[in-house]
Amino acid sequence: MYTTNASRGLPRHRSRHLTERYTRWAMRGVIAVLVVALLWLVLAFHLNGQWMFALLFLVLGGSLGVVFTKRSLMSHRYIFPAVAGLGVFVIFPLIYTFGISFSNYSSTNLLSEERVRDQLMSQTYQAEGNAFDLALYPEGDLVRLYLESPQGQRFVSSPLNLANQENRQIGVQATDAPPAQEALGMRAVIQARDALQGLRLVTPDGSELRMAGLRQFAPMVNRYEAREDGALYDRRDERLLTPDPSIGFFVADDGEQITPGWPVNVGLANYTQIFTDPDIRGPFMQIFVWTFVFAALTVVFTLAVGFVLASLLQWDQLKGKAIYRTLLILPYAVPAFISILIFKGMFNQHFGEVNMILDTLFGVRPEWFTDPWMARSMLLIVNTWLGYPYMLLLCMGLIQAIPQDLYEASAVDGGGPLTNLFKITLPLIIKPLTPLLIAAFAFNFNNFVLIALLTGGNPDILGASTPAGTTDLLVSYTYRIAFQDAGQNFGLAAAIATLIFLLVAGMSLLNLRLSKVKV
Repeated sequence: MYTTNASRGLPRHRSRHLTERYTRWAMRGVIAVLVVALLWLVLAFHLNGQWMFALLFLVLGGSLGVVFTKRSLMSHRYIFPAVAGLGVFVIFPLIYTFGISFSNYSSTNLLSEERVRDQLMSQTYQAEGNAFDLALYPEGDLVRLYLESPQGQRFVSSPLNLANQENRQIGVQATDAPPAQEALGMRAVIQARDALQGLRLVTPDGSELRMAGLRQFAPMVNRYEAREDGALYDRRDERLLTPDPSIGFFVADDGEQITPGWPVNVGLANYTQIFTDPDIRGPFMQIFVWTFVFAALTVVFTLAVGFVLASLLQWDQLKGKAIYRTLLILPYAVPAFISILIFKGMFNQHFGEVNMILDTLFGVRPEWFTDPWMARSMLLIVNTWLGYPYMLLLCMGLIQAIPQDLYEASAVDGGGPLTNLFKITLPLIIKPLTPLLIAAFAFNFNNFVLIALLTGGNPDILGASTPAGTTDLLVSYTYRIAFQDAGQNFGLAAAIATLIFLLVAGMSLLNLRLSKVKV
């Protein structure tokens, strides 16, 4: 006999079979919804000209459908979310950045060629002719436009609904006097500005008037005329603009480049510019060297402080070790940005506590934020304070793993604390500590938060053609080129970011080799 389910009166194995069936269908429904959503994203990105993002989500949607519908790939379903996240948030940004590094992508070369052409074709200028002062007069729920020139010409429109903001052509008629009602104020004109800008007013003689100011309409004509060969003729300046696909600009007869431009492939120009342009090479090399020195000294200082404190905490005669451990590790629990901002106030050149103490004791007030060497010293001091608790924890764990027999044998041979420190403790912990030191070096190599919050990269390097400071690291230097420079040279910033990635990837491979991990 079958054992039945009490609630439904069905055999237990049949109830389990139905539950599994419903679960499979529910899972298939969820997968179908996700695939449809991803395909919708593919279509949306494709229609907006973002083919790389469209390709990304197409691959993601296709792989999602294959992995979760094939039984042979069942074991891959559990790791698929992690792999998909890695692809979307790590691999794709790397590929995208690498691609941008071979282009002139910047704030002046941001739009596509079609959008640049459309933007230029939408430009107008005021042709020769009278400008007309504008006034709005209410007529029920509608509005009449009244135009008057300094020469006495007057035109009035039929009642209009200014809630309609579509571009349209409206005829105006000559009149002798304005309407009898009181004109609407400036506030009403401002509210109706979008609708007024879409109007094309045609006078009885066939002239077209467009909005030329907040209170004026004037004869306005399109500035550029498209030619069959793709060139644009500038009616106002009477010159021909030719598209140059090698630089991504329309170029006038006199050689002037008309902005905006569009991104084009420039090959290795950004990489060669880093090492050949004197205005970029000098600051780049200076920042490159400082980045390595900063990361290396930070590791050395934090290791020295953490190792010494960990060794002291292992001293048998020391009472209250638990309290000392808690106090010394406490800075690790405070968010880094809070500590950095506190130190920024303490190192203030005029009102900071550090300069007050130094002035009282030694009569000196260092210029922590304006002198390059003092600013770099301040960075190392603050970063040592932020980083030593991590090294303290590592050293404490490694020291506790050292057999006590070694210290007892050293004591029998007459070894003292310094002998134990340099002959036993340090040699035994340095090898397992090496991969962690390389990881700490890689972290400080890209320590953007410290630079951004404490010095902002200042003081600046004089003579640099890009925003560069004496305390900048490569990562903050890249950020300033991409988002703070007037030109926002994303292509150059992407090239530097690619070099940073190669350096950090090399250090990661070295770390794996030292950790004896096969890759």
